[in-house]
Amino acid sequence: MLIYNTLTHRTTTEKVRKPEDHEMVWIRLRNPESSETKHVLSDLLESHHLLVEDCIQLHGRPKMDRYKNNIFISFFAINEQYDPMEIALVIGKNYVVSVYEADIPLLDSLYEEFKEIEGRMTFPAQILYHIMDRCVDEYVQVIDHIEDKVETWEEAIHDDPYAPISREIFQLKRITHNLRRVFVEERTVIGTISHQSFPYSHPDADVYFADIFDHISRVVDSIDMYRESLTGLLEMQVSMKSDRMNETMKTLTVISTIFLPLTFVAGVYGMNFKDIPELDWSFGYLYVWILMAAIMVGMLFFFKSKKWM
Repeated sequence: MLIYNTLTHRTTTEKVRKPEDHEMVWIRLRNPESSETKHVLSDLLESHHLLVEDCIQLHGRPKMDRYKNNIFISFFAINEQYDPMEIALVIGKNYVVSVYEADIPLLDSLYEEFKEIEGRMTFPAQILYHIMDRCVDEYVQVIDHIEDKVETWEEAIHDDPYAPISREIFQLKRITHNLRRVFVEERTVIGTISHQSFPYSHPDADVYFADIFDHISRVVDSIDMYRESLTGLLEMQVSMKSDRMNETMKTLTVISTIFLPLTFVAGVYGMNFKDIPELDWSFGYLYVWILMAAIMVGMLFFFKSKKWM
């Protein structure tokens, strides 16, 4: 665990133990055994058994529960595949415990910063703020990646309506739906911290949580906008496909319509009747070709005048 001594203002690391009154500690439990979690939270920190169960059985939803000795907060980081990774946070009068399963790089980098930079963990809410702030900053990066993908797909569909990207759009739309649910519930948690008296904080710290609340509100607004954009991409692709198909069908219809009377003429003069006058003409063959050419040119002019082609 990471220990900040409020008397000497020095930061050190030790094995997990019960913190003393003049210490501020951050305990990280990465993929711990159930017995280890119970030992730290129940035996050392005297936490409620429901809080211990929430830390053992992760994969919950963002929430904040108040208990007699501490507060439980469930918050999420996002990995490169846009999968939410839960961080169970337990905040007490002089400690913060983080419980999580997979590696979360932002916690590792923050842990190293706390060791090198003094005065970043003087009270529990300060540690909580830095963790939440890093998570929300990653949300902004995720939104930027989604924006880049949407712009790329817009150009791809504009260039080729038959581009095979509908499956990817559906997948990203499902991802944004899941992310939005997490972000909205986290916004509620941060709003509760910033607008109500948080017991392990300083009055001056409220403005920092209000800043996080503003950032995550923008993230929610952005993800709503891009969800609508993804739906619009699918609709645009279907519309452009229909337009292309209509143009193709119109061209084929015009060609078929032109050849319909020509087929009629060829059928008339292909009949095996003896008394067809034009069969005895010296220029009968040329006459039929001129007739068919005249019909073709006349129909083309007619279609042009009606703006059908």
